[in-house]
Amino acid sequence: MRFPVLEEGRLLRRYKRFLADIELATGEQMTIHCPNTGSMHNCMQEGGKVWFSRSNDPKRKLPGTWEISETPQGRLACVNTGRANTLVEEALRAGLITELAGFTGLKREVAYGDEGSRVDFRLDYPDGPAFVEVKSVTLGFDGTAVAAFPDAVTQRGARHLRELGSLARKGVRAVQLYCVNLSGIDAVRPAAEIDDAYAWALQAAVADGVQVLAYGVQLDCEQIRIDRPLQVLLNG
Repeated sequence: MRFPVLEEGRLLRRYKRFLADIELATGEQMTIHCPNTGSMHNCMQEGGKVWFSRSNDPKRKLPGTWEISETPQGRLACVNTGRANTLVEEALRAGLITELAGFTGLKREVAYGDEGSRVDFRLDYPDGPAFVEVKSVTLGFDGTAVAAFPDAVTQRGARHLRELGSLARKGVRAVQLYCVNLSGIDAVRPAAEIDDAYAWALQAAVADGVQVLAYGVQLDCEQIRIDRPLQVLLNG
């Protein structure tokens, strides 16, 4: 997936969750949209480089959207979580996620489950469907190539795992897919130190038969694409 033309700036601060103030090389300061609801822990730093896209839509309050951040560890992180599902769909249709290859139909945002959820993808196969929930991962740490999820407490994420587990117990294929939008990563684990309930929910989902996959990306300021499977460390 190619990004629109990106411009570089320097992060001054992120606030009110959806806003970020940046400074351009010219000294101009501007406020851009931050399309990330998480804490963005360890994937941004004040004074660090950011890359953003511009929109000419006159209806938008903010013309810029934060796309990429340079992390304190010197990695690149795609912080626009809205890109993850498009990225995964592109990889699915190209057959890059080999464990999910061979589907005959693909639908996005399908309602399912007992708790009123919507799954990111329903893939249809000759022997039945697979329900795939995608999580965008940007949390990394110094001195390790292991990323973690989540970066903040997520009751919604735990609910999705319960829904997937319920499907798996009924014999329906259910998949949790971590899309690790962070360079220099070899594995991913649950961030129990941030959300112990989510880590326990993941263990329960696996015990119910949920399949857990993780894929890494190749990322630069022109494009991002899924390019390799990653190890999943369920016990951290």
